[in-house]
Amino acid sequence: MNRILQIARGEEKAELVIKNANIINVFTNEVIKGDVAIDKGYIVAIGQYSGVEEVDLRGKYLSPAFIDGHVHIESSKVTPGQFAKAVVPRGVTSIIADPHEIANVKGIEGIEYMLDESENIPLDVYMMLPSCVPATPFESAGAVLEAKNLEELMDRERVLGMGEMMDYVGVINGDEKVLEKIELAKEKGKIIDGHGPMISGKELNAYVSAGIKTEHECSTVKEMIERLRLGMYIHIREGSAARNLKELIKAVNKDNLSRIMFCTDDKEPSDLLMNGSIDNNIRLAISEGVDPIDCIKMASLNPAQIYGLKGKGAIAPGYMADLVVLDNLMDFNILMVFKEGKLVAENYMPLFRVPPSENNAMKNTVVIKDIKEEDLKVRIKGEKVNVIRIIPDSLITEKVVREVGMDITVREGEFIEGKDILKVAVIERHKASGRMGLALVEGFGLKNGAIASTIAHDSHNMIVIGDRDSDMVLAVEELRKLGGGIALAQEGKIIGALPLEIAGLMSDKPLEEVKENLDKILNIAYDRLNVNRNIEPFMILSFLALPVIPSLKVTDLGLFDVDEFKFISLDANCDVAYGLS
Repeated sequence: MNRILQIARGEEKAELVIKNANIINVFTNEVIKGDVAIDKGYIVAIGQYSGVEEVDLRGKYLSPAFIDGHVHIESSKVTPGQFAKAVVPRGVTSIIADPHEIANVKGIEGIEYMLDESENIPLDVYMMLPSCVPATPFESAGAVLEAKNLEELMDRERVLGMGEMMDYVGVINGDEKVLEKIELAKEKGKIIDGHGPMISGKELNAYVSAGIKTEHECSTVKEMIERLRLGMYIHIREGSAARNLKELIKAVNKDNLSRIMFCTDDKEPSDLLMNGSIDNNIRLAISEGVDPIDCIKMASLNPAQIYGLKGKGAIAPGYMADLVVLDNLMDFNILMVFKEGKLVAENYMPLFRVPPSENNAMKNTVVIKDIKEEDLKVRIKGEKVNVIRIIPDSLITEKVVREVGMDITVREGEFIEGKDILKVAVIERHKASGRMGLALVEGFGLKNGAIASTIAHDSHNMIVIGDRDSDMVLAVEELRKLGGGIALAQEGKIIGALPLEIAGLMSDKPLEEVKENLDKILNIAYDRLNVNRNIEPFMILSFLALPVIPSLKVTDLGLFDVDEFKFISLDANCDVAYGLS
């Protein structure tokens, strides 16, 4: 302590002094010229100081580093270390991760893997424990996590609370097992994240009364304001599939600013490397007319205060020296990133290495029964059919009704083809149960082939879409051989694949290599399979199986109406759900 005081008084040199900076003060919303003295990873003083090492910024801007308030590392398709190499050069030095993707495949073992793999990297990875494994009772996951399973992990140093409570129906109706998880977090004095798209009124009141504190699923200003009025904190999300910032930023003002933060939720490798992480949120918000310092505050101080990250989110004595150097506050080009006073990235390039991943226990997770073409036959009994319609740039789908003979061709009770309508199957892949749900999807645009993936939120069963049964089977078999990933088939041949051998979700390869391979198969999907270029096919495909996002989805148990929260038939005039296999 004496050394710190001596440095602050100017009697001793600090280990590092960043000189002649335009310092962004998120407490007073101003820019202050001065030096920042840093010792043992923490800011000691601001003013005029000398250091053993000095970095002269010559008037460039110095910002607190950014915090991603809600993210799934698994969506990047790489390990935590490789993920760090993508986001740290973008100014992100802390993230609040929810590992429910891998937890749905490997349970507690998967969470432990993510905690272990995020040690000893220049990125502080905090965890929210998965609250919904499986997300709902309407799908089959690789594990079931109840409160008793999570209790021990809740005391871990980097565990901040309970992750997104997707089973909002269970919360609202007072489901005992759901409430046990909420009470566990409350007893430990920890925060509970929300996931309640489109709920409103008395149901929303019940959701908030249960103890849910945050929301990242707002898609309209109306939704956002209703939640702010009830005391919730809002994540403004800008991901690869769900892009809500331009709409929601309209609701931000000086009165509610302290209750708002940025997040990415799900980001693809190419998106991360090309557009960035939270820095992309900031640039977009600035382009929409928001004050740059307010943007920085939503990216730093606000998430730190909301999640109780002491010593983070600001440039002041006693705060961790997680800092970002910017050339200006409009273009927001990131020149340097410091983590605990050490230069870890420069000109968007990481200056650190990550240890190799220890992931053998996370492999060999694709366990399915043999699939035959006959298993993929979609039986149509009525004249009107329920179809999942894709909405570009949204995780939300639309429930539409299409007519046999006009929109859909049926022969001897079997679906043959439709106007931009494809068949999709979700196959249970954790325990080889043979369960399979079948449905029809409009708006995907694929022709003469199939795409299969083991990324199918949130239970991560295998999902396959196509217009040729033989190619659908071929793509499924390829994923069995690879141990998971994405596979594309056409006319009896595999035309592209991305192996994701870690739980069928992530690769142990470098991020750049995964990005290059993903870009390659994405181009194949567009150019050879004629997928709709207005959608990101692999991301959209992965969310077709998520039964907590409206309006119509498909799981291994069948076609699920999210609005009604029940299984429905393919037949629009039938109450019996016969889309099961």
